[in-house]
Amino acid sequence: MFCWLIRQKMMNSKQHVTVKNNKYRHMKKYIYIIAFAFTIMANSQEFKLSPYSQYLVENTFVISPAYAGIDDVHKLRLSGVFQWIGLKDAPKTQVISYDTRLNEQTGLGIILYNDTNGATKQMGGQLSYAYHLTLSESDEQYLSFGLSYKFNHFKIDAGGFDDGDGNGNSDPHVGAGQSTSNHNFEIGGLYRANRYFIGINASNILNKNVKIFDDVEPIKLRNYYVYTGYTFLSDNEEYEYEPSLYFKYFESDGRSVTDVNIKARKLTDDGYMWAGINSRFLNDQGFKPLSVSPLLGLKKDKMYIGLGYQFNINEAVQLNATGTPLLVLGYDFDNGRYNTSWSSRK
Repeated sequence: MFCWLIRQKMMNSKQHVTVKNNKYRHMKKYIYIIAFAFTIMANSQEFKLSPYSQYLVENTFVISPAYAGIDDVHKLRLSGVFQWIGLKDAPKTQVISYDTRLNEQTGLGIILYNDTNGATKQMGGQLSYAYHLTLSESDEQYLSFGLSYKFNHFKIDAGGFDDGDGNGNSDPHVGAGQSTSNHNFEIGGLYRANRYFIGINASNILNKNVKIFDDVEPIKLRNYYVYTGYTFLSDNEEYEYEPSLYFKYFESDGRSVTDVNIKARKLTDDGYMWAGINSRFLNDQGFKPLSVSPLLGLKKDKMYIGLGYQFNINEAVQLNATGTPLLVLGYDFDNGRYNTSWSSRK
């Protein structure tokens, strides 16, 4: 919540009119400087973008390298997330992901992303390798391990900060823009037994050993994820119902969130259609609800489209009353190359 308030102040900094009172103007400059510093700290803590609800929109590869090649296809996905609709320089994120199964045991994948938020910008990528084992084909038990190399470039453009006098002059108290590049790794494991699944993931496993912007930056950047659920099949085998839980823990400050999800699919001869809902809670604030996201999608032959809309239901609604839309477009190449049982979408 505090981070969102800070970002809101930064995005509105260009819109201040001329201030005649010099004392108030200088106070405003120091507020900008403090906001600037805290935003740097917030963005430099995490070298993995928030998945929002993308993992629910048939794109679980974005949360764990163990899902690379989990399906018997070449899977391409394009996604966009747009926050604070209607506000200038509002946060926007674009992600492109591709993963494939090279053979019955090897999966590869790549993720590229671009994230802008006012004066800050992140660009990065992820290369992933997964190794898939068949424990028991008769019982449909499978075990997967994944490893990712991650790269992130973070930049702050301070040229847009004015001094508050209304003439468009740069604020000398803020200083020049800064940038940094970071490298890290991510590991994950996934176990599937019939229609049950559980995945465990650790992101940013290496400690940061250099100062980037400030001495108070956290050294431990590790995030931990658990994603588990079960898929129920109707008696006529026409519908699937999938309740699931997603838990995320930040080692640096001990905060955590939990997603409670439910999805329903109607299976068709050439794909499926589905709808679901995601509810996100803040565990370190007494399991306080943060957002609710209705979701739906359609898979027809090789084409895929998924839609989501995140509605804030806590104090953040004052900053983002319009919500956060999510769009995912996809295409699957060469479906059914191996015709085996291990594909998550048989």
